[in-house]
Amino acid sequence: MPLDSTLVGTQAEPRTYDVDARWTMAYAAALGDVIDRYIDTRRAEGIVAHPLFPVCLEWPTAGALRTRHRSTLTAAEAARGVHATHHAVIHRAIRPPERLTTRAEIVGIEARKAGAYEITKFETVDERGGLVNTTWYGTLYRQVGVTGGDRTGAAPAPQALEAPPARVRAEMRAPVSAGAAHIYTECARIWNPIHTDAAVAAAAGLPGIILHGTATLAMSVSRIIAAEAGGDPERVAEISGRFSAMVFMPSELAIRILVRERRGSYDAVFFETLSAEGGRAIRDGVVMLRR
Repeated sequence: MPLDSTLVGTQAEPRTYDVDARWTMAYAAALGDVIDRYIDTRRAEGIVAHPLFPVCLEWPTAGALRTRHRSTLTAAEAARGVHATHHAVIHRAIRPPERLTTRAEIVGIEARKAGAYEITKFETVDERGGLVNTTWYGTLYRQVGVTGGDRTGAAPAPQALEAPPARVRAEMRAPVSAGAAHIYTECARIWNPIHTDAAVAAAAGLPGIILHGTATLAMSVSRIIAAEAGGDPERVAEISGRFSAMVFMPSELAIRILVRERRGSYDAVFFETLSAEGGRAIRDGVVMLRR
């Protein structure tokens, strides 16, 4: 059955979370990123969460929206949904303990050659209503059509690289252990069985369990923070990228920093992440750094 574009405008009931140091530290540890800013609770300034941590709050909220698809998608079609694009604006760092609320809305559905593409907008706010994080999360339902016509989402356009570089600025490696997806699942509290259950992955048409796209992106951002932001995660203002190749385990990622350019009051770090097989697990990657 096709995905009905009249779902655009559907909102999920906001969810409130008590974000404590245990959760944010576990998330960083799942990435193998244990810098003091994430882990050392003795710091006078306290610790902060990894810039990708808001995905932990967005996943349960998205679950409420996915139930709305049940009237138009079969279980098999819903299982073919894959994380295709990610664009996050980090308004400020999360400093546990904090009580945060995340709300979600489907803002776009359109037909693509590969299937139905859906954009969900997430906003996470603090107890005073101040914005903490805004994410536009793109899901591609492979081999699924669209009914009701395209309703294009109002997601901002990420910074674009004008021309490929003659040579890359830097390349870093990130090991992916055999249990990386299981560890990430439990530490992030993001459970999707295609990442941990081989039988479910096979039923979805995958050759094996795969690493979460958000884990691949977060591991890449960790390397960029170390190499380009002086190890300071609070300089990260925006993250975007497209997922285009699967990451299997055990394996190794290659994070290639292509170019660093000044864009207004920010520095734009353009990157791509390659899987062990040479596929672009992340393409059109950009991390915007505060100066």
